[in-house]
Amino acid sequence: MPERRTVALVTLGCARNEVDSEELAGRLAADGWELVEEAADADVAVVNTCGFVEAAKKDSVDALLEANDLKDHGRTQAVVAVGCMAERYGKELAEALPEADGVLGFDDYADISDRLRTILSGGVHASHTPRDRRKLLPLSPVERQGAASAVALPGHGALQAPAEPPRAPADLPEGVAPASGPRAPLRRRLDTSPVASVKLASGCDRRCSFCAIPSFRGSFVSRRPGDVLGETRWLAEQGVKEVMLVSENNTSYGKDLGDIRLLETLLPELAAVDGIERVRVSYLQPAEMRPGLIDVLTSTEKVAPYFDLSFQHSAPAVLRSMRRFGDTDRFLELLDTIRGKAPQAGVRSNFIVGFPGETEEDFAELERFLVHARLDAIGVFGYSDEDGTEAATYEGKLDQEVVDARLAHLSRLAEELTAQRAEERLGETLEVLVESVESDDLDDDEYAAAGRAEHQAPETDGQVLFTTGAGLAVGRMVTAKVVGTEGVDLVAEVLEEAGR
Repeated sequence: MPERRTVALVTLGCARNEVDSEELAGRLAADGWELVEEAADADVAVVNTCGFVEAAKKDSVDALLEANDLKDHGRTQAVVAVGCMAERYGKELAEALPEADGVLGFDDYADISDRLRTILSGGVHASHTPRDRRKLLPLSPVERQGAASAVALPGHGALQAPAEPPRAPADLPEGVAPASGPRAPLRRRLDTSPVASVKLASGCDRRCSFCAIPSFRGSFVSRRPGDVLGETRWLAEQGVKEVMLVSENNTSYGKDLGDIRLLETLLPELAAVDGIERVRVSYLQPAEMRPGLIDVLTSTEKVAPYFDLSFQHSAPAVLRSMRRFGDTDRFLELLDTIRGKAPQAGVRSNFIVGFPGETEEDFAELERFLVHARLDAIGVFGYSDEDGTEAATYEGKLDQEVVDARLAHLSRLAEELTAQRAEERLGETLEVLVESVESDDLDDDEYAAAGRAEHQAPETDGQVLFTTGAGLAVGRMVTAKVVGTEGVDLVAEVLEEAGR
């Protein structure tokens, strides 16, 4: 009997990458690979890279080099790059980083097991020449669903070959989600968190001048509601209590299925899945927000009134240069509408400062918006040119010293404003999903348990801290009262286990 091969998946970047890694894990587990947590314990380390901005690309290269070092004094025999950076640069990355034994693009995901075996046996898999993935599908969204079966869409699964019927659940290892349909992926969880992301769609049809994502993630393609529901039911069976819907743009969900309001229909169905306590929607475009979607997000039981709105800026001139829409007053009106329906709603956003042509007046306008917006979480990034983007060709680039100064200034302001917003929640009663519980034998500056309320997404928006873990357990939903703050984090006392 051949020796069982081991593989570790190292994931960088966003929640969409995490879903892709779990699809790769499902494929590998179904094909006999043993999944291990640490790269040092694996025959092959697969690094799921991020290619969004320069800092993320550097982190990806560092992770590949760190994994490569293990080959000198550990079990690891090969290091393979997958993910956005591998797809975006292909041969160029392989030539610049010979430490990687393989650079695999999205088209390789369906055959990931064969690719890794080839690399481990000393063979070479030729890295791809990158192409604009927006051109792989029809321009019209309603024509894409039929053509999408021939295109690799990470996180969507893949069409089975006609001679290869889908595997029955009994034929799969324990913990692997069965592919119940042509676009339902095999999936295996890589952690035991009570929270998991579910991919709602892939790609993006927007053409923001600073963003390269559509060129390597492709045009917007929705997953069918039945596949999303089936995956959510499976996650609930694995102990997941909260699902977070992710894509490049959730507000566009359904437009290629003939119903731009499909999300409004799907959300109550997801919330009704047995075992699911909370459904969260991320990545919303302000220009595409509609009254019906706001109503569902603010009034549906178990759906978090949470708005991850991609504002990016608020000065009209800068937004137009970004090929985006809106202004300070329109954005504030949108927030007023949301809070009029759900006063405790959570809102977060990201912003770019130092965009080409940004004047001092534009920067002051962005400050005005932030001061009045009362956002729960704010991400601030300094502009930098990205390969292949329209903005990289713009004139009017600001000196790096100016960009750095504005970034530092707005980051300080964001920290102050989000801390103030947290203080506004003193006395509020929240439903908190417990995510970690420690021993009560702690130092004075430590907390015994932590979780997240409806206005807090994983990794990005702070958390709720408890001074005692008595009666708490990971995955339990509790009702708690906010009694203190630490920056964006809230300190709370448990009132009771949530009534559900």
